Amino acid sequence: MYNMTFEEISGDNSQERMDSVAKALEDVLTRALPQGCITVGVYEAAKSLNVDPDNVVLCILAADDEDVKDVALQIHFTLIQAFCCENDINILRVNNTRRLAQILAAGGGGGGGGGGGKQSGGEPVDLHCVLVTSPESSSWKDPALSKVNLFCRESRCMDQWVPIINLPER
Repeated sequence: MYNMTFEEISGDNSQERMDSVAKALEDVLTRALPQGCITVGVYEAAKSLNVDPDNVVLCILAADDEDVKDVALQIHFTLIQAFCCENDINILRVNNTRRLAQILAAGGGGGGGGGGGKQSGGEPVDLHCVLVTSPESSSWKDPALSKVNLFCRESRCMDQWVPIINLPER
């Protein structure tokens, strides 16, 4: 029996696919913001996960190169990842917090911590964890969210439990 690697399965279009998923993630965030379906910040996310994990449809963990050395942040990430896996919440890792801040700021803020940039006191917003929740009014049928969720499921099938997405600069 021959086992194929991820690269062999995805073929030459792997970069196109990653770009497509990154675009879908941007769409999910920009559509969720006006609906108040975004929670920003590690502590705010932990509180939200504790209160209503069934309402969370996606968890995004964001870290730049310098954040990899932050032991406390990595411990938080590990705990959030474990909780999300246990509660069947899709997780993505994003390696461009500046671009994530731009996307969230362009959306005009959001629930549970606001958009990118600065908080009301001038402090930078903690973008290391972003939760997307389902609107209370109805079940959310978003093709972009479906694409991101499919990518997460396919990644898990290949033992990549927290796939990494590069958000390209615009």
